[in-house]
Amino acid sequence: MSIDEKTATTTVSLQPRAPKPRWLLGLAPLALIAVLAGLFALLNGPGLVKLADGVPPKEDVAVEDVRFLPGQIEITARNEGPDPVAIAQVNVSDYYAPFTQTRQTMNPLESTTLTISYHWVDGDPYEIALVTSIGGKIAATVDAAAASPERGASFFGLMALLGIYVGVIPVALGMLWMPFIRRSSAAWTRLLLGVTVGLLAFLAVDATFEGLELATGSAAFGGPLLVFMGALVAYLILEGSDAWMRRHQDVSSMGLPTALPPRRLALLIAIGIGLHNLGEGLAIGSAYAVGSLALGATLIVGFALHNTTEGLAIVTPLAKEPARLGRLALLGLIAGAPAIAGALIGATVVQPALSAFLLGLGAGAVAQVAIRILPLMKNRNGKVLTPLTAAGIIAGLGIMFTTGLLVLA
Repeated sequence: MSIDEKTATTTVSLQPRAPKPRWLLGLAPLALIAVLAGLFALLNGPGLVKLADGVPPKEDVAVEDVRFLPGQIEITARNEGPDPVAIAQVNVSDYYAPFTQTRQTMNPLESTTLTISYHWVDGDPYEIALVTSIGGKIAATVDAAAASPERGASFFGLMALLGIYVGVIPVALGMLWMPFIRRSSAAWTRLLLGVTVGLLAFLAVDATFEGLELATGSAAFGGPLLVFMGALVAYLILEGSDAWMRRHQDVSSMGLPTALPPRRLALLIAIGIGLHNLGEGLAIGSAYAVGSLALGATLIVGFALHNTTEGLAIVTPLAKEPARLGRLALLGLIAGAPAIAGALIGATVVQPALSAFLLGLGAGAVAQVAIRILPLMKNRNGKVLTPLTAAGIIAGLGIMFTTGLLVLA
């Protein structure tokens, strides 16, 4: 081989190799983790089997739904523990009743629906105990039995009508304050913005407590953590959306973004209230589906008065903007229509974890919007909290608390 050929061969061998694709470098560790986890599960934890010797399985089962049908009781239970659970017997008020179930053994996070043959009496209280295969008992207490509504076309129509009554109509009525707001002075506008912040702050706290109450009795899928997860997700989504929109808006002469436009703020308020009404509608639908909600005129009026103030919150930022009926109608639907979807979902899917997560979404959304309103409350000296705005916030909290007392559900 000549000297030139050796030099060429050496030059080729010294050339750097092409770098691996970045996606491959990121995927390789994930693939390795998946393979190792699969082998560990397939081999049942090599060397760790003896740790479970003599230790009884941990049974943690939650009753999610109880429905009373003619001659039957339907119960949906979910395994929230780490070990499989099998329901062997059902005791209804000291009587062991025959039953069938959709799943003989519940693995972790799985659910089963038990159909119990039992001639219950309307209005009577019942103590139900699900007995597991190893003798554990899961208790469910019903204060007064009532026939569960059949989930047909008329039922879903009723849920849609309920959503319109407590969501769409109240928000639309609240937006009728638009002419009053447009003729208000700057001081009155700051006062009304304070009222809006108070309204939204109450909604955020109220939704959080409702979600925690739903999730406290159920540890599946995170339990109370779901409420805070939902709130954080909603807050980050709205913040990210606002930041994306700010990148496309005009900048001032100093190169800084201009103030949040009133139309965008009104849209954010409508979205936040809509997410809150989604969770509220879901809670209402769930309560009615299990027979614990009495639909009466007093309840409808209570919800209507409670939610009417949400329309005021939407139109307040638009005090100096041209009022277009189409835009106002769209904002009203964004805020109120989710109550219809929530009622329909809640009537068909009785899942406390889902309800808690959606209530958390609403809490985070309205909290983010309330924070965005604060800069608009500044006076000439640049102060946000003044006696006027503080009075508005207190008035908003008081209005929501007082109207909330009318909701007896």
